[in-house]
Amino acid sequence: MGRYRFEGEEHLMFRKTLRKFLQNEAVPNYKKWEREGIIPKSFWKGLGELGFLCPQVSEDYGGLELDFTFSVVITEELERVGTSLVGISLHNDIVVPYIEAYGSPEQLERWLPGCTSADYITGIAMTEPDTGSDLANVQTTAIRDGDHYIVNGQKTFITNGVNGNLFVVVVKTDPSAEPKHRGISLLVVEEGTPGFTKGRNLDKVGLHAQDTAELYFEDCRVPIANLLGEEGQGFPYLMEKLQQERLVVAIGAQIASEDMLEMTINYVKSRKAFGKPVSSFQNTQFKLAEMATKVELGKTFLESLIEDHIQGKEIVKKVSMAKYWLTETAHEISSECMRLHGGYGYMEDYKIARRYRDIPVASIYAGTNEIMKGIIAKKMGL
Repeated sequence: MGRYRFEGEEHLMFRKTLRKFLQNEAVPNYKKWEREGIIPKSFWKGLGELGFLCPQVSEDYGGLELDFTFSVVITEELERVGTSLVGISLHNDIVVPYIEAYGSPEQLERWLPGCTSADYITGIAMTEPDTGSDLANVQTTAIRDGDHYIVNGQKTFITNGVNGNLFVVVVKTDPSAEPKHRGISLLVVEEGTPGFTKGRNLDKVGLHAQDTAELYFEDCRVPIANLLGEEGQGFPYLMEKLQQERLVVAIGAQIASEDMLEMTINYVKSRKAFGKPVSSFQNTQFKLAEMATKVELGKTFLESLIEDHIQGKEIVKKVSMAKYWLTETAHEISSECMRLHGGYGYMEDYKIARRYRDIPVASIYAGTNEIMKGIIAKKMGL
């Protein structure tokens, strides 16, 4: 029996194969990757060879044509190792779906095979130094000049920014449009395009193995053939795809909570204080009982959302709730579990320390939790 109602034998085998690969290739190297600040491209290649990159893509382009349930398995197994592997889920379930949904036949042929093999590692460039969740106010411009767009601007906090070589960039093709969001388009920019450069690998509080960089565009000439979908339709495209992005973040937060709870239960059973296991103290039992309840509620809510999403239902309000609540819950659990580990919880040798520093950013990316609450309130008619 799998974790979810929708899990069958194929899912179980898929999960088992991926877990074995990660145990052999990721777990022993994770600390090294954290020290180096990046996950090697050889690891990406290994995932691609086994079919774990963009499994939803058509077989015509090197994919397996699997549904989102298999992406859930991949997201969960990556998160069990560590949140620094989030760039792979971003590639699989957030960036590549833009190309699949809005790309022309020529673009699909050009980019998708490389996305399934890791010849292309993707990123999405939304955030700017002065613009975060307010996407309608992006300042990066793409002005038409014959058969090219001339792109000028800067993006920051871009996941896969160092490893990436194919970026979906949110630009203003009509800076004078009113309302502003009608001037937004999506351009695909490849590494090596003249005028496109990358900044350093940013030094973050957590996610130390996840490469994150700034991207610079200075009179960058991008062929009009790289326009994704229609000009001026970028904002509706973004809104349509954010449901899945936020669901992926919620899935990661749920797995992080489950992982922290499990490791803490094991720790307090083995650790002694005053001659008896820490797990025997009422405070410990109550804290763990509270966390276990939140984890169980989160899993049940998440399963229903995954099923609705696969059926194509519009669940923006509930996904916003899940993204906000599950990331906040994970943050609370990381703090409680670290304290239950005592002094050892503050040591980098213990996985809970890594969880503690990796969790907070989940309440910020994919739209801050304050934005989530605003969406919920709007859907409530407030």
